[in-house]
Amino acid sequence: MSQKVAVLGTGKIGEALLSGMIRAGWAPSDLLVTARRPERAEELRARHGVTPVTNAEAAKTADTLILTVKPQDMGTLLDELAPHVPADRLIISGAAGIPTSFFEERLAAGTPVVRVMTNTPALVDEAMSVISAGTHATAGHLTHAEEIFGAVGKTLRVPESQQDACTALSGSGPAYFFYLVEAMTDAGILLGLPRDKAHELIVQSAIGAAVMLRDSGEHPVKLRENVTSPAGTTINAIRELENHGVRAALIAALEAARDRSRELASGNN
Repeated sequence: MSQKVAVLGTGKIGEALLSGMIRAGWAPSDLLVTARRPERAEELRARHGVTPVTNAEAAKTADTLILTVKPQDMGTLLDELAPHVPADRLIISGAAGIPTSFFEERLAAGTPVVRVMTNTPALVDEAMSVISAGTHATAGHLTHAEEIFGAVGKTLRVPESQQDACTALSGSGPAYFFYLVEAMTDAGILLGLPRDKAHELIVQSAIGAAVMLRDSGEHPVKLRENVTSPAGTTINAIRELENHGVRAALIAALEAARDRSRELASGNN
């Protein structure tokens, strides 16, 4: 893999991506990084053998630029990059809510842009990365983005019109599960279990349930029914979840996340 790839604004997710790419076969000498703080850049060099550069140097040198700065900082970064980015560079954006048109309007005409929404399980190589093409991105560009993000998990192509919904489901999704585990741990303590034991019980149950969902081929309703005996403990718990409107609350929460993603796209920060 001889193409040079630069990760701009390398935070935790950007570093996870670098680490995954190296494990997948990218040579560290082909990977460039930028960071706001010089000490952070040197830390990345020492840890991964990658080359720290300025944003302008990355734009001139790399074949692919992966922009991982926060959405509110993206306009400033593009202003800095625009004079230096040739139209044949592939731009990959990891910023929530920002459409590919935002980049296309600020860069040279014809610049290919791919939008990617990944999530924090990239830190453990279990990311869900959703990939969409901009106006000038080809199938080859999408394949290249899949090769990069496939190093830290699974990828899925969707039309860009579905990106806000994907942000709500998978981009923010890990937080919902962490929230649920937190609540279940508190319940375990209320029921008389020590926190560490409650946590271990719930986390392993979550891992087992996730693997069953992924590997069994069964619908989640069927899997739930398999646990739900007539007049048993599980159906009583499910009744309480329904009585308290948990399903409706989840739907409303995801709609709120989608709407916020749309607000970010429209510039209402």
